[in-house]
Amino acid sequence: MLLKQRVLAGIVEGRIRLAFRRWKRPTVKVGSRLRTSIGVLAIEAVDVVDAAKITMREAGQAGYSSRNELLAELHARTEGKVYRIALRFAGADPRQELRQQENLSTQEIVDVKNRLARMVERSRHGPWTTTTLKLIATHPGKLAAELAESIGMEKKPFKANVRKLKELGLTESLKIGYRLSPRGKAVFAGLETQ
Repeated sequence: MLLKQRVLAGIVEGRIRLAFRRWKRPTVKVGSRLRTSIGVLAIEAVDVVDAAKITMREAGQAGYSSRNELLAELHARTEGKVYRIALRFAGADPRQELRQQENLSTQEIVDVKNRLARMVERSRHGPWTTTTLKLIATHPGKLAAELAESIGMEKKPFKANVRKLKELGLTESLKIGYRLSPRGKAVFAGLETQ
């Protein structure tokens, strides 16, 4: 579920507590967490609603200046049901703190290496973890499509692999491309010395 930056800011400030979407089926569920550029959002309710019964108050709680503005956006898509999503800011993305850890113990580096090895075992792309980390270390800020092409891979699976590394706190997204986080640099240095 994508949210505009102004909406995310309103959620952090507590002004925005609702979102409305027209979906064939919901992409979020009650109790789930949604990571965004501003941190983690908690999904508290996901309900099918009649668009005609959405109130001005609800439109305001979703960050719209008028009910008509919200309805126009919802009617831009014709397929699916209208859902009202109740959400709140749940705190910073825990990966941010994880990425900043650069003084890792030998055991922590071994643990990350073992997780990377398990990723490779389950992969159809061969030993991609070290290759991907090396590409990002060597070419920070380079387009994902160019990095993927340089190793003969499609962009979509390449980006999926980078997201796996990001989950471990090893990479950071830039406006264009990626870079190794301080934690990623420490782990990569350990891989290079193998």
